[in-house]
Amino acid sequence: MLPRHKKSLARHWQRTNFYAAWAGRERGASLVEFGLMLPFLTLLLLGVMDYGRALYVNVEVSNAAYTGALYGTQNYSDTTGMQNAALGDAPDITSITATAAYGCECSDGSNAVAGCSSQPTCSVNVVNYVQVTTAATYKPMFPWPGVPASIAMQGSAKFRAGQ
Repeated sequence: MLPRHKKSLARHWQRTNFYAAWAGRERGASLVEFGLMLPFLTLLLLGVMDYGRALYVNVEVSNAAYTGALYGTQNYSDTTGMQNAALGDAPDITSITATAAYGCECSDGSNAVAGCSSQPTCSVNVVNYVQVTTAATYKPMFPWPGVPASIAMQGSAKFRAGQ
């Protein structure tokens, strides 16, 4: 018969050997789990990248319209300059287009007359305005279910212009 402390030591080694054998059967399980999850993680990463690109194009198109209209506040009749300023603000968006217009309107925003060919009749002051509209088409990198093959993005800015 073994002394008491040796019996507990023997039980300890039996348990340790059992757990070591059990853990040995689990070897490689995390690698299998990672292999199963890798396609889903890759799909998620590609979706986030595509969404980020679309958001970037949308911000660039909006900022280009703002820049063109900002140029127009100083040179309100130079529509070509407004368009060039808008296009120059987004040089990495190849499909961007810009249109610019100017005109006169009442200071409350009513009775707009394009090109200031005639003065609008207002009970308040008459002011000049410039408006720049930009547009671009975004095409996702991959065809996603429920997402169209191309997405139209637009930006618009309208400011009052000084004389």
